Amino acid sequence: QVQLVESGGGLVQPGGSLRLSCAASVRIFSINAMAWYRQAPGKQRELVAVITGGGSTNYADSVKGRFTISRDNAKKTVYLQMNGLKPEDTAVYYCNKHPTPFASWGPGTQVAVSS
Repeated sequence: QVQLVESGGGLVQPGGSLRLSCAASVRIFSINAMAWYRQAPGKQRELVAVITGGGSTNYADSVKGRFTISRDNAKKTVYLQMNGLKPEDTAVYYCNKHPTPFASWGPGTQVAVSS
């Protein structure tokens, strides 16, 4: 059974930075494109960033130039470096496979951006 565990969230002031991590217990991790998603209160879950097995990346327009997704296939871990955080980045952040997520989602990690 796939298990995804996100960590690294917290409360940060506008303009601050956080680094999220996602540990994945996936049998063959390296071939899967992985992504970070987020869900703000009262809103639908949205795609934030994608990284392919080969390391190609793509970002939502709202985070382009501020967020960086990366992966360590040996550790089966995906990262999201978030710089220049804005209040509108406040959400629960999840990682999962892309484009078809695993049925089982992790608990997510809460990111709150506020002064």
